[in-house]
Amino acid sequence: MRHLLPSLILAALPTAMLAQSVRPGTEAMLTGLDAKRASYGAVARKIWEYAEVGYQETRSSLLLQEQLRAAGFAVEAGVAEIPTAFVATWGSGKPVIAILGEYDALPGLSQDAVPTRKILLDGGPGHGCGHHLFGTASAAAAIAVKEWLRSQGKGGTIRFYGTPAEEGGGGKVYMVRAGLFQDVDAVVAWHPGDGNQVSRSTSLANVSAKFRFHGLSAHAAAAPEQGRSALDGVEAMSTMVNLLREHVPQETRIHYIITNGGKAPNVVPDFAEVYYYARHSDMRILDGIWNRIVDASKGAALGTGTRVELELVNSVYNILPNDYLADLAQQALDRVGGVRYTAEERQFAEAIRGTLTGAVPPLGAEEKILPAEVGVSSGSTDVGDVSWVVPTVQVSAATWVPGTPAHSWQAVAAGGTSIGEKGMMVAAKAMALTTVELFSNPSHLTAARAEFAKRLDGFVYRNRIGDRKPPLDYRK
Repeated sequence: MRHLLPSLILAALPTAMLAQSVRPGTEAMLTGLDAKRASYGAVARKIWEYAEVGYQETRSSLLLQEQLRAAGFAVEAGVAEIPTAFVATWGSGKPVIAILGEYDALPGLSQDAVPTRKILLDGGPGHGCGHHLFGTASAAAAIAVKEWLRSQGKGGTIRFYGTPAEEGGGGKVYMVRAGLFQDVDAVVAWHPGDGNQVSRSTSLANVSAKFRFHGLSAHAAAAPEQGRSALDGVEAMSTMVNLLREHVPQETRIHYIITNGGKAPNVVPDFAEVYYYARHSDMRILDGIWNRIVDASKGAALGTGTRVELELVNSVYNILPNDYLADLAQQALDRVGGVRYTAEERQFAEAIRGTLTGAVPPLGAEEKILPAEVGVSSGSTDVGDVSWVVPTVQVSAATWVPGTPAHSWQAVAAGGTSIGEKGMMVAAKAMALTTVELFSNPSHLTAARAEFAKRLDGFVYRNRIGDRKPPLDYRK
């Protein structure tokens, strides 16, 4: 898998860095988004309050569907065998431009919208990755582009993809497998963050599974010889995997939790479960690492007299970048600009900064457009699978206080305030402008597709989930 092109090949690709003219109607489009900021902010806040985890985002999905239906989109719900997945379409014919929206929360991150740790629901979920803003901004952008297409008398199709369970559930992978992106010419997406930035980077491919060990229960004191501990199987596997860390490429990431270790110390556990993630920026290399992890589970079962089975939860590719589309998005983001805090927001941000560790960027960074992200990002996303079948571009916007890590209570807190709302609107405007540019000039799509083909270099995408059903209960 050649996800990074040699510099000479990249140099030969067309660029979109020539200054774009301001497209007719785009100023009105941006003004229209500003006028709807409070309305979209209320939608995002509702999804923030719902805080529904992967494949359980019933209310969040319905709320976004309602927004798009009210704007004239035709909505097909329950696609790809996923009740909370949907596709909303307006227009007809080519080109077909897609905007992605997410809306799942993370378990265990319940937090009030205040700059101190304040749990709303003990053990409850929270939007630590800002997907309440993600889905809302994307819907706002799709609606704005639809209104621009109509006002300008332009043909083509704008499509919004409601994509659940990005956090480890791989909703987009199943949507790709269902052929929902087959006729799409380009995909525009974003992600909340602590800065305003276009991504030119790849990400980490990821495989995850639950390993379930089955043994024999017995009295742990009176008859331990009659038992076969499933927990021993889990611990033996994890010991071998931890030894494996010395013998894999240093960029590899492996992490796990024991989700079930038995019920009582005086009962030899007849069942135990461990949940593993493995990541690398090249799916071919990750395949080999994962096979060794699976072998460790088999060896652990053999050595402990237990039986192991695994349920593949998710597998996503690394992102395939597209520099041509990134050029277009960069110009759009530069035009929009960053986020400006009020005095009250600045006070909130200062309080949040006091809870952060490490090198924290100064306030004011949220106002700037940062240089594009390059190299390998540290996360994984099912946007990766989309990017291997359709040219794809992503931006980020400062929805969190500079220096805030994702998956933190600080991200949940800022995401529930006007700080998150302002960053959300930066993203909505940048995506809308990028999408308008794609509709305005057919040569952009030709150039983006040419780069896409060069980066593939003959590679044929094949998902790693096979014919498995979506793991709708993976968060239960």
